Amino acid sequence: MITISKEDYLKAVLEAESEGEHVISATLAHRLSVSAPAVTMALRRLKRDRLVAVRADGRVELTRVGRAIALRTMVRHHLIERMLTEVFGMEWYRVHEEAERLEHAVSPEFESKLAQKLGPAGTCPHGNPVVPETGDARRRRGLRLLCEALPGKRYQVTSIYERDGTLLRFLDQRGIRPGAKVRILERNYDQTLTLIAGTSKVSVGGPAAEKVWVGPVQAEKPRRH
Repeated sequence: MITISKEDYLKAVLEAESEGEHVISATLAHRLSVSAPAVTMALRRLKRDRLVAVRADGRVELTRVGRAIALRTMVRHHLIERMLTEVFGMEWYRVHEEAERLEHAVSPEFESKLAQKLGPAGTCPHGNPVVPETGDARRRRGLRLLCEALPGKRYQVTSIYERDGTLLRFLDQRGIRPGAKVRILERNYDQTLTLIAGTSKVSVGGPAAEKVWVGPVQAEKPRRH
């Protein structure tokens, strides 16, 4: 039986792996905000059900079945986030937490309806694909972290780390959201950035700037009359 807890663990493994991390018990404890003993017990159950394998060095790997379950959970999460914003108009910075609660309750039939209506591809309201990308993959596409942005340059926000609701609200209040255009004014001695987001001059600290990916400003499509 695939429980909510098992789906959460399998998804956490796939997310961390996709972002380039070597997944060990401590990785899962941090991502899921649970204790080390809780992770040990969960991994024991997942191994018993042949959903993960744990190597001699402690690295956790998904089996073929475990990977399929994790990917299906991530697809549901992605579709729910898009439904909440595109259909119900919920604020982009609130949908991750809501989708975390709803992703386990969606039936295959409803998931299919969502995919038909929204399309299975595309990015979520935070600018991220269904399966996260590594930093190297993003850089190959010409993206960089906001903390690496150059003073005097203009950028467009492409995606934001979505698992910290407090951070998302903080950034939204400063006009830093997916699709927003920003211009870096200066990098300060304390590693904060002073920038223009929209029409406002704001400051962003290093830890927050490390969670935002930016790229070249995209030309706006001409409007049809």
